[in-house]
Amino acid sequence: MGSRNHEISKSIDRLRSNNEAFIGKVKELIHQLEKKKHFYLLSYFTYSFSISHHPEQESLCFGSCHLVNKGSVPVNNPYICIKLSEKSPFTFSGKYTYEAPKQQSIKTPGGWLRMNDKSNKEEYWLKPLNVTTLLPDETVSFSNFQVKWRAEEDYAGSVMGFVYCDEIHEGAAVINPISLNGTILKTEG
Repeated sequence: MGSRNHEISKSIDRLRSNNEAFIGKVKELIHQLEKKKHFYLLSYFTYSFSISHHPEQESLCFGSCHLVNKGSVPVNNPYICIKLSEKSPFTFSGKYTYEAPKQQSIKTPGGWLRMNDKSNKEEYWLKPLNVTTLLPDETVSFSNFQVKWRAEEDYAGSVMGFVYCDEIHEGAAVINPISLNGTILKTEG
């Protein structure tokens, strides 16, 4: 009877060991599936300033808006909105077109299309002409835009950025909006 109990105990240990190995494999497969479907789109500004507080000289912010796919799945149909503060003294300019070229061969690398009305001076809805899918570890940038203003009086405002794509319909803000403010000292005399 002791040898039979010993065999049953061995069988139970083998089943327990196989079960633990199976559960471990299932957990690893679940982890790999979760990792494979990881969505993460990073958006941020890089910028520099040339600021003058003399009312006759122009101040400038030179910037770029970057979208980086840090996830493991493609990002489809990315586009951005760059928004200036309402009633701010800032003007925006950048390299974009109002009409998509008719032929694919005419499209310039790094080109962007403005999608909203050109009379709107506060919002700039832009999409890349040559990028419809941003693969993992790829970056697309709206480069070398300029925000200009004259410091005729105190000013305050910001340049906000929002990114949209098929996966983010409601939009997501860039991680570092640009804040611009200054106080003009009045001299008597």
